[in-house]
Amino acid sequence: EVQLQACGGGVVQAGGSLRLSCAATGLDFEDYGIGWFRQVPGKEREGVAYISGPDGDTKYSGSVKGRFTISSDNAKNTAYLQMNSLKPEDTAVYYCAADPLDSGRLWDVEYVYWGQGTQVTVSS
Repeated sequence: EVQLQACGGGVVQAGGSLRLSCAATGLDFEDYGIGWFRQVPGKEREGVAYISGPDGDTKYSGSVKGRFTISSDNAKNTAYLQMNSLKPEDTAVYYCAADPLDSGRLWDVEYVYWGQGTQVTVSS
């Protein structure tokens, strides 16, 4: 059984930092694309960062590029999202997900396995 466990969310002031972690069991990160997504109630889910398990290629949405960094430790089957210079508009539930085809896109429909989400709240 594949499970993804996201953690590390919390409440932080604008300008602060948080690091999210996503630990996976039942799959090998080396074979998957890993994405971080976020969702605010009433809005569509937004893909913010992607990393390729096979080659480490990364992609970011324009809203977080330059502030967020995705990384992974394949030996630990864990991905990370370092979030710096946080803004109130970054407030959302953050999810990690795994794409078995490693498509390289941040289209949520391509991600098969999802974690439970972790709340990030940025106060102004």
